[in-house]
Amino acid sequence: MAEKFDPAAHDKHAANPREAMLADRESQQKLDAGLVDSFPASDPVSATQPAPSKADADRRSPSLWDKVRAVFR
Repeated sequence: MAEKFDPAAHDKHAANPREAMLADRESQQKLDAGLVDSFPASDPVSATQPAPSKADADRRSPSLWDKVRAVFR
């Protein structure tokens, strides 16, 4: 039987499904390892980083705008 005709053009910029699967598997393995390392804990493991705290914001390097303003002080 003949294959179905797919009128959509091949998207050369589309994500490679194999790479996406490997990245997904890697992140899942990291989450599983974090869960094992934190057992028994009440807080679940998170795949994202928390937002910087106020103490972290005070230690940040000056922005370009801060540097430009400092020149004219």
